[in-house]
Amino acid sequence: MNSALLIIDMINNLKFPQGEKLLQEAAPVAENIAEIKKLFKRHQLPVIYVNDNFGNWKSSWEEVFEHCTCSDSLGRSIAKKLRPDKDDYFVLKPKHSGFYCSNLDVLLNDLKIDHLVITGMAGNICVLFTVNDAYMRGYKIHVPANAIASENSQINDFALTQFRDVFNINIDNLTDLHQILSEDH
Repeated sequence: MNSALLIIDMINNLKFPQGEKLLQEAAPVAENIAEIKKLFKRHQLPVIYVNDNFGNWKSSWEEVFEHCTCSDSLGRSIAKKLRPDKDDYFVLKPKHSGFYCSNLDVLLNDLKIDHLVITGMAGNICVLFTVNDAYMRGYKIHVPANAIASENSQINDFALTQFRDVFNINIDNLTDLHQILSEDH
């Protein structure tokens, strides 16, 4: 298998009505995603940020990052923790799914990726829609339960149940991921 890490919408200003609730849920998840990213870097596997454009349609991750780390951005601490590295990929998405009207599918095909570890927020919206589209495209998928966040634990648990029961996706935490990536490479 050729694996890639998707980090969905973690570079985010959280400027929406439920932003503070999502921030509370996403802060500990950001720590877990940072650990997963380190694991992917150790295995020299691609890390792909899939992010909202916030209506700005800026083409570089630096512009999106600057927008999400300004002084009035609620999500600035998470964005700073998960700052993309120069060798990471960055895909802008216009809607909920990372695949919808973006170049994500082309990038994954070019990198010959067949296994996705999908992380991010919101688990019940953008992560769910991206997982659905990845599933329909035939990717092997892993969604670590401790690496997605939604506005509250109930709706996050609903998304995890969907991943496990509807899509038959592995939702084990980071320890299982170590084993999967070790077997792949």
